[in-house]
Amino acid sequence: MAFTTLFFDLDETLYPKGNGLWEAIRERMAGYMVQRLDLPVEEVEILRRKYFEQYGTTLRGLQKHHQVDADEYLAYVHDLPLGNYLQPVPGLRALLTSLPQRKWIFTNADAAHARRVLAILELSGCFEGIADIRALDFACKPELEAYQKALARAGEQDPSRCVLLDDTPRNLAPALALGFTTVLVGADAPDPAASTVIPSLMALPGSLPELWQGKGN
Repeated sequence: MAFTTLFFDLDETLYPKGNGLWEAIRERMAGYMVQRLDLPVEEVEILRRKYFEQYGTTLRGLQKHHQVDADEYLAYVHDLPLGNYLQPVPGLRALLTSLPQRKWIFTNADAAHARRVLAILELSGCFEGIADIRALDFACKPELEAYQKALARAGEQDPSRCVLLDDTPRNLAPALALGFTTVLVGADAPDPAASTVIPSLMALPGSLPELWQGKGN
């Protein structure tokens, strides 16, 4: 099988977990829900988890039940000094640029956040485009519609020629069902949603060397 398109999740896929960024984003989500929506502090975490589990993102739930302004929300929760949390992963840019396939970011965040993350990680220019929450009309992983729209945005008609790399099994499962090859990043145990499991993207050449087959031919 000759792969033509690689879809990369953004947060905690292009960089390791445990740096505190997602915790900080969750705190900003809670702050928004308390300060902008006037929700009781004691209910915020319960609602955030409920919306995330039910809709794929907290934003999706807030849109449905609280009619939030998506632009305001996304600007608020991502208003963080990313340089305090992230740093370039040695060798990752060279690895990405060595891959001959078209590469896309596929994220439940917005493109503005994605571009900031890519800049901090020194990965700007490595990807052909960004399939973000806005570009997908607010469909989000793991909704089937999000994968279909991401494929269309990338101009790809055959999921079997695509690979999705993501740190969350529930985001990989619909892609696997569609025919993607799926790679669970940041894990070391097999998962039914993943064709392959790797501890980090730097392990990709050893796990899927076929991605480089035919390069330069």
